[in-house]
Amino acid sequence: MIRVAVAGASGYAGGELIRLIAGHPGFELAAVTASSNVGQSLADLHPQLDLDLPLEATDPSVLGRADLVFLALPHGASASVVATLPPSTRVVDLGADFRLTSAAQWARYYPGVAHAGTWTYGLPELVDREAIRTATRVANPGCYATAIALGFAPLLGVIDASDLTVVAASGTSGAGRKPSDTLLASQVMGSMSAYKVGGVHQHTPEVEQTLTAIAGTDVRLSFTPLLAPMSRGILATLTARVTTAADPDVHGLLASAYAGEPFVRVLAPGRQPATASVFGSNAVHLQGVFDAHTGRVVVTVAIDNLVKGAAGQALQNANLMCGFEETTALSTIGVAP
Repeated sequence: MIRVAVAGASGYAGGELIRLIAGHPGFELAAVTASSNVGQSLADLHPQLDLDLPLEATDPSVLGRADLVFLALPHGASASVVATLPPSTRVVDLGADFRLTSAAQWARYYPGVAHAGTWTYGLPELVDREAIRTATRVANPGCYATAIALGFAPLLGVIDASDLTVVAASGTSGAGRKPSDTLLASQVMGSMSAYKVGGVHQHTPEVEQTLTAIAGTDVRLSFTPLLAPMSRGILATLTARVTTAADPDVHGLLASAYAGEPFVRVLAPGRQPATASVFGSNAVHLQGVFDAHTGRVVVTVAIDNLVKGAAGQALQNANLMCGFEETTALSTIGVAP
């Protein structure tokens, strides 16, 4: 058995990680840590897990019990923790600390925090899986970044990569567990609102970095996120101008790109992704069409932001790093209603 620790276990992503780890035949939970909730029982914060384990401090002596550490910490907090771990300890970081290659982009989107460096980027469907398998440190992608990159990547040869547009809605769990007036039920239920409008969302440079590496040319993204009145899920609508003379087979390009991918499902023509269909699963549902009226492609993507957008993808990466089948303890079957 491989001993694993979850730092940041009191948060939503941390709790989801523990839920998935509990069903993994090769992982044994060695430690769960937190910050302000140290001393509390895991069962008090995550009663759905039915695990009466004490939350310990995020200290080297505690994390040192593990062969593999998942970091589900606020952005900017992972680097100092990693510095205390032996180089041989495998780490999957669900935060943003090690995603960006550009220190300048990091400074722009995460001001006031030093750029910690860059790790292997853990989006298995779009990067070299062998790089993930051989890595001891992997940066887990952001939730929006996962949905957007997977939707656009197969179409980069037929669209204008300098003019990509995305409007995407996320459930409230994407903002984390920390109390906020904007996340009160009375504020959210029955309403939708945009936030971080005007290219300032921190996943913008991450998407541009991923797609630029694939396209071989600079990618420019206009991204508007929305807060939706639901607990979890992301529904993203992606559009881009076509650069080919012939009308592209958008659905065919998506289906061909992801044939054989265990977690990506391109829906039958005419069917549209829905967040309820991927709830609780590591699945990605995609649909794509060509809008002949405007000469643009339209791709819709649905994921669960806490699973494929966070904990599930982290476990997917850990499976690769530890020599397990990539699908171990992960499901493509959602929970409904």
